[in-house]
Amino acid sequence: MAADQGIVGSGSVDSDPEETAEWVESFDQLVDVRGSERAREVLGRLLARAGGRSVGLPPVVTTDYVNTIPVDEEPEFPGDEEIERKYRAWMRWNAAVMVHRAQRPEIGVGGHISTYAGAATLYEVGFNHFFKGKDHPSGGDQIFFQGHASPGMYARAYLEGRLTEEDLDGFRQEKSKAGHALSSYPHPRLMPEFWEFPTVSMGIGPMNAIYQAQSNRYLQNRGIKDTSGQQVWAFLGDGEMDEPESRGLLQLAANEGLDNLNFVINCNLQRLDGPVRGNGKIMQELEAFFRGAGWNVIKVVWGREWDDLLEADTSGDLVKIMNETPDGDYQTYKAESGGFVRDHFFGKTPATKDLVADMSDAQVWGLKRGGHDYRKVYAAYKAATEFTGKPTVILAKTVKGYGLGAHFEGRNATHQMKKLTLQDLKDFRDHLRIPVSDEALEADPYAPPYYHPGPESKEIRYLLDRRRELGGFVPERRTRAKALDLPGDKAYEVANRGSGKQQAATTMAFVRLLKDLMREKGLGPRIVPIVPDESRTFGMDAFFPTAKIYNPQGQNYLSVDRDLVLAYKESAAGAILHPGINEAGAVAAFTAAGTAYATQGEPLIPVYVFYSMFGFQRTGDSFWAAGDQMTRGFIIGATAGRTTLTGEGLQHADGHSPILASTNPAVITYDPAYGYELGIIMRAGLERMYGADSADPNVMYYLTVYNEPIIQPPLPEGLDAGAVVRGLYRLKPGHDDDGAPKAQILASGVAVPWALEAQQILADEWGVSADVWSVTSWTELRRDALAAEEDAFLNPGEEARVPFVAQQLGEAPGPIIAVSDYMKAVPDQIRQFLPQDFATLGADGFGFSDTRAAARRYFKIDSHSVVVRTLELLAKQGKVDPDTPRQAIEKYSLLTLP
Repeated sequence: MAADQGIVGSGSVDSDPEETAEWVESFDQLVDVRGSERAREVLGRLLARAGGRSVGLPPVVTTDYVNTIPVDEEPEFPGDEEIERKYRAWMRWNAAVMVHRAQRPEIGVGGHISTYAGAATLYEVGFNHFFKGKDHPSGGDQIFFQGHASPGMYARAYLEGRLTEEDLDGFRQEKSKAGHALSSYPHPRLMPEFWEFPTVSMGIGPMNAIYQAQSNRYLQNRGIKDTSGQQVWAFLGDGEMDEPESRGLLQLAANEGLDNLNFVINCNLQRLDGPVRGNGKIMQELEAFFRGAGWNVIKVVWGREWDDLLEADTSGDLVKIMNETPDGDYQTYKAESGGFVRDHFFGKTPATKDLVADMSDAQVWGLKRGGHDYRKVYAAYKAATEFTGKPTVILAKTVKGYGLGAHFEGRNATHQMKKLTLQDLKDFRDHLRIPVSDEALEADPYAPPYYHPGPESKEIRYLLDRRRELGGFVPERRTRAKALDLPGDKAYEVANRGSGKQQAATTMAFVRLLKDLMREKGLGPRIVPIVPDESRTFGMDAFFPTAKIYNPQGQNYLSVDRDLVLAYKESAAGAILHPGINEAGAVAAFTAAGTAYATQGEPLIPVYVFYSMFGFQRTGDSFWAAGDQMTRGFIIGATAGRTTLTGEGLQHADGHSPILASTNPAVITYDPAYGYELGIIMRAGLERMYGADSADPNVMYYLTVYNEPIIQPPLPEGLDAGAVVRGLYRLKPGHDDDGAPKAQILASGVAVPWALEAQQILADEWGVSADVWSVTSWTELRRDALAAEEDAFLNPGEEARVPFVAQQLGEAPGPIIAVSDYMKAVPDQIRQFLPQDFATLGADGFGFSDTRAAARRYFKIDSHSVVVRTLELLAKQGKVDPDTPRQAIEKYSLLTLP
């Protein structure tokens, strides 16, 4: 009996092959007569019925290694394929020549040839038929270009007339060719009218694209702008999908039904140094992953040349071989020949060998991958943009270095190859049919000519007509945003009043200030609070009932805390973005909101509040990309400092975020001590980032705030707000005694109260008069001083500008003692610019759980440590008895913990 049984697809024994064959024949007839769509409907009903009858089925997470869209469902290609092929070839030539010329011996700045060569079709189908420019009625699409493919975008802009040959020759020479320079990758800060999104830091592009799509829906749901016709496109590499950020946020797009989002993954099966999955199949892996995450998946595996072969594959052997062949072999096939493919791929079974028996080796070699076929890619893009309810990922199989010749195509080293030999150039020219002579190539192999047929050629007219119809050039960045009405003095009254007799941490002072700013009629609706999952920790749960938490589906459940005054409340029109325990997503949301002034012409003011330890340490690369994208907004490092979190321990104790933040040129870092300082700084930040007359608005303000309650003093009368913004002001002078030894105590943030305590102790117990200075920004003081040094360096013989820190402290009597709740490197940023003896107290090392008093004594940053260090410097100068410091150490038991 067993001999009569067949094998079904799952590998189990078929108990009745004859009956099975009848079912298969019926299904084939259904597809042939009624089409794929009807077949899907019937299968869907059968699967549902199987579930109802408790017939268990294996989960289907992958499909066969063939195109998702059947041939009978492919739409007609609407363009002139021959014209588009011609100028696509010119772009591929010019892109390769640009990189090759940039690698000539006297330049040697590098570049990437192979990525765009393999992805040109994926981009050109979009440029010609899908990517909407900013003049389109929809407002335009947002497109995240794969970073290494940037030469192709420059090559297109050259044909469009936006760039010249001189510009192309300025590739990667951004200073030496200033005015005619092109950045290596998509860098908005370097090319602010061209690029919109920085993408070459692997994984950040996918993440930011997801939150850009969310931001578009956020604008729509809050009634700020109609973005319903916009699409977000992210072009990614299959190797890039190994980055945790590339996959880690997919659930947001699915949960929010972001059907305005399309990932296009260029599956050339290669990383930078070798295969992505040599022993596996990256397209199948990604299909399963995205399906599991709730995405719509479209595979574009094979070009049209395979259609007849697949139709003739009645035995299923060809599909079986396609399913079983690992990516390492597919890569090898494209580095060999048609004969090799015939023998090693089709030759695996007699049936598949017969399929290509009448084909020449050249025809076998010409069996394209789907990502190089205009019609297949067009069908995928059209299906993606028409799909509703889910985001879409298109997995397009390509060859890295496609058309560049045997030295490049599919080779492991192709990513690093930056120049072509003379023969490579000739072969590439012949393959693309570029009208450039041998003599022109041989004249200077290091500088082969670009090709442009002239602006009046029918191909260029066609190209420009397509862009006009789609709303203008892409990529393009604009910054003509609506003006904001910035609030006046009244909005800052709560910060300036202080807390009276009640203690309040600077975190609470900030929350109260933010609440008042959100009430401002002109400004409030533009503020976007972003809190990962600590709203209650930061006292921001008070925002829930009024501002509400953004959820495009609203709140469709009965809230467990519905009876509370501060109940958790979700709304499609909510203002608060609440990404969960997800700092990476929060920074992506911050970036999308903080660049809405450019992407949408609608300024938003993101205010991202987070545990300070989990900001720049965890997501510094994302903040760097945000700086590149010229994001504007406020970054609030709450629960800051190394000793303020009494029970949280090492992982939560931030003693270094200001140093990390200082490495980002776009971040303006402050460590305010009091609520009124916060008010002054935030007001200055709003005016700089969103004011009509700002000369340099493209910055982000990082403010550290603390959870330690103190009495918040009112705004001092006559305080110089400009000094607060510049980073330093004298908070409290020492006692008036001309004969007393003098000292200067500099402190920031939560350390200011310790400095004031030390000031009192020094006066009462040691007769020392110390001035206390509040340092609101060590980093801004340093930057100003470095700029003064640079100016003096470049202008010898001219009177040097005195930096602000030296203006304030240069003539101050006595030594300087600097203290903060951060590592010593934070105050040491200004040390070199002051002539006085200078000592720093800081919390170097790892944090730990203990009382605040014990932690500060351990790190020697408490008030008594400030006193002793001051006495030591004064003793060194002969201003107090040499034995005084020892006496103070014994008096305060400085060597033991309290």
